[in-house]
Amino acid sequence: MMPGLAYFLVFQYGALVGNVIAFKDYVPFEGLWDSPWVALDNFQRMFEDAAFWDSVLNTLLISVLQLVFFFPVPLALALLLHSLTWNTLRRFVQSVAYLPHFLSWVIVVALFQQVLGDTGMLNSYLGDIGLHTVDIIGNPDAFKPLVVAQVIWKDAGWGTIIFLAALSLVDEQLYESAAIDGAGPWRRFWHVTLPAIRPVVILLLIMRLGEILSVGFEQMLLQRDAVGPEAAEVIDTFVYFQGIVGGDYGYAAAAGLFKGVVGAVLVYAANKVAHRLGEQGVYK
Repeated sequence: MMPGLAYFLVFQYGALVGNVIAFKDYVPFEGLWDSPWVALDNFQRMFEDAAFWDSVLNTLLISVLQLVFFFPVPLALALLLHSLTWNTLRRFVQSVAYLPHFLSWVIVVALFQQVLGDTGMLNSYLGDIGLHTVDIIGNPDAFKPLVVAQVIWKDAGWGTIIFLAALSLVDEQLYESAAIDGAGPWRRFWHVTLPAIRPVVILLLIMRLGEILSVGFEQMLLQRDAVGPEAAEVIDTFVYFQGIVGGDYGYAAAAGLFKGVVGAVLVYAANKVAHRLGEQGVYK
């Protein structure tokens, strides 16, 4: 356990000390402790910065779209796989569905560009048959649905693992008893399957709420220039361009700390709601 414990102590808990630069005008040459203390000035700038709130709005919109359209897909796919009785077919479908998860975002974005870009396969086909071409990749209005579609294609199969594990623990005799009592597929799902996996669904929802301000840094950074920051700037890319690119480390740290605090509050609130509903949640 020591290597894993050391990793978390050094790179997770130890790194929390660096959040002090959110309250400083941090200059790397002066060091962490000798940089001038500015108290809440960075946060005041952040709350008055329209570009920051634009990134927050973009982040929330993409997160809500992912929650509504992506979150149910792994569950539906897991139910489909669980219903397959031919184990060879099930393993084949699982392998195919898992594969995109292991591709980097560089490859995934490149694939989508080759298919949906201005000179991609779709536009080549439309041009060959005499129809107007559409540049989906470079269209700011289509960007948010596009990134949700990319996440579904890449991670829906991987997201089925936890649901399949939960479904495997459901006693088959419950389905048999329900069928004998006249319950059809929908009623068996509603009264047997869903109550059995409800704790897992609630747990994953709580964890997703904690990451609601994180929508994938690499995915956004790779496509930001194609549609512009107005459509693709999220909190993670805002922090990157303000801090790493712009050198305003204290201001960027303030934005990152704001994101972490909001995530922690959402997890705490969602966990309380889960307790009110009679579920265990993330912690007691």
